[in-house]
Amino acid sequence: MTNNKLSSRQTFLIGLMVFSLFFGAGNLIFPAGLGGEAGENTWSAMAGFLITGVALPVLGLVAIANVSGDGNTEKLAQKVHPFFATILTIITYLSIGPLMAAPRTGLVSFEIGVAPFLNQAYSAIGLFIYNVAFFGVVYYLALHPSKFVDRFGKVVTPVLLIILGVFILTSILNPISDFQPPQGQYANAPFFSGVKEGYLTMDTIVSIIFATIIINAIKEIGEFNQTARKNIILKAGVISAIFLSLVYLGIAYIGASSSTLSFTSGADTLSEVANNYFGLPGNFLFGLVVIFACLPTAVGLLSSCAWYFNKLFPSISYKFFLLFFVVFSATVANIGLEKLIQFSVPVLNVVYPVIIALILLSFINKYITCDEIVYRGVVGMTLLVSLNDGLTAFNPNWDYINPFVTLPFSDLGFSWILPAVIVGVIAKGVSLMVIHLKK
Repeated sequence: MTNNKLSSRQTFLIGLMVFSLFFGAGNLIFPAGLGGEAGENTWSAMAGFLITGVALPVLGLVAIANVSGDGNTEKLAQKVHPFFATILTIITYLSIGPLMAAPRTGLVSFEIGVAPFLNQAYSAIGLFIYNVAFFGVVYYLALHPSKFVDRFGKVVTPVLLIILGVFILTSILNPISDFQPPQGQYANAPFFSGVKEGYLTMDTIVSIIFATIIINAIKEIGEFNQTARKNIILKAGVISAIFLSLVYLGIAYIGASSSTLSFTSGADTLSEVANNYFGLPGNFLFGLVVIFACLPTAVGLLSSCAWYFNKLFPSISYKFFLLFFVVFSATVANIGLEKLIQFSVPVLNVVYPVIIALILLSFINKYITCDEIVYRGVVGMTLLVSLNDGLTAFNPNWDYINPFVTLPFSDLGFSWILPAVIVGVIAKGVSLMVIHLKK
């Protein structure tokens, strides 16, 4: 029997699970660094950050729910071409999963949560032991995706929120210093600088990957039609967005109210602030926060990758793909991420704008029909500009656009927007002409 409703408690727990999937170590560090640099302009900068760091990822979740009943990411791009959709999805899963983000969860959680307590001489063996344990737990948790809501929504996220709440509340009640004058880009354009910082979290890409987990979690609870699933995802997305926004604002406040201590990064800020308020136990608690933040993200990324490739190659089991991706991620985390990041970041610079363009098209299509002509025009132009950005990230001499024309918003990472809009309008006109001629 198909249901149309989910209890408020179950929806809330799914929302907490979504929060834990999104809230990795980078999401912890970015707002702290922003607050430290933005100072008196923190709130205007955070307004921009929340648009690209929270609102866009939630739109990504809803977009997948709109186009697919089972969380199939490929359907987002099928109007361009089925082959293009498959290739884009494979590149997205691999780049944001085992090639970069998943290994980084192990490395970052070790460097911030464990390494400060180790003698430097034992750091290499310590990293190896930690990664074996960390990715062993990741494998165990990812073996049972149906239990994500119970484990993350009921256990991990509440612990994470309680510890973060203690840090934030302590900072509000007893700030280390007043907000200082803004520095660098935050002095002249705090809002747009915040937009760029939120964009750089790349959570919008992650959202279309995690949509699979959320839809499957809903299916484990009961049978719902697609409209009901969309409503559940929207509500869960809003719940996660509220918690993400509150935590981001709190962490930004910590950074802004401790900027006189002149930390070099958001991680240093949070670590030293924790030590300032609570001494060595504070550092221990902060280490737990980082580990609890990284663990669900790693589980979500690798579980989603295994699910997708198992669907692509049904003859190979989900467990085999999961084990392969976990071992690969653990190995990379031990060897080092620098070369992979050098490769993955430019690739993501190409993929990220295309994903955002597809998400926006899926919503525009609800009000203005966007056929294959529009999709191919917009995505093609976005891909052309973003490909140039990706090549430039590999080698600054490979810039084939800016020497001839300076595109608006290029300093914010949105150089693709105006060309995509212009081509989209032209493509819509062409589409209407083709329809008219066929009559």
